[in-house]
Amino acid sequence: MEQELMRIGVSLPNNLLEKFDSIIEQRGYSSRSEGIRDAIRSYINYHEWMGDISGRRVGTITLIYDHTKRGLSNAIADAQHGYTDIIKTSIHPS
Repeated sequence: MEQELMRIGVSLPNNLLEKFDSIIEQRGYSSRSEGIRDAIRSYINYHEWMGDISGRRVGTITLIYDHTKRGLSNAIADAQHGYTDIIKTSIHPS
């Protein structure tokens, strides 16, 4: 079903536009308009998907780090101890 296209104006900072133009080129879009339409579709899909989520959420954070770096293990442990209300478990390398 063909829909009438509506023209809009968008103002963007130069650095954001440069990144967007780079993606347009990488993905092979024929124009900025095509890239913007695709980006808006993705945003709408994401918003609808996130709107359907209810109840508790559970997530994981994985850190891979060099345990030989001085102070890093302590900094990670301090962060964990600061959030014991939400961090339920952790695994440290032996």
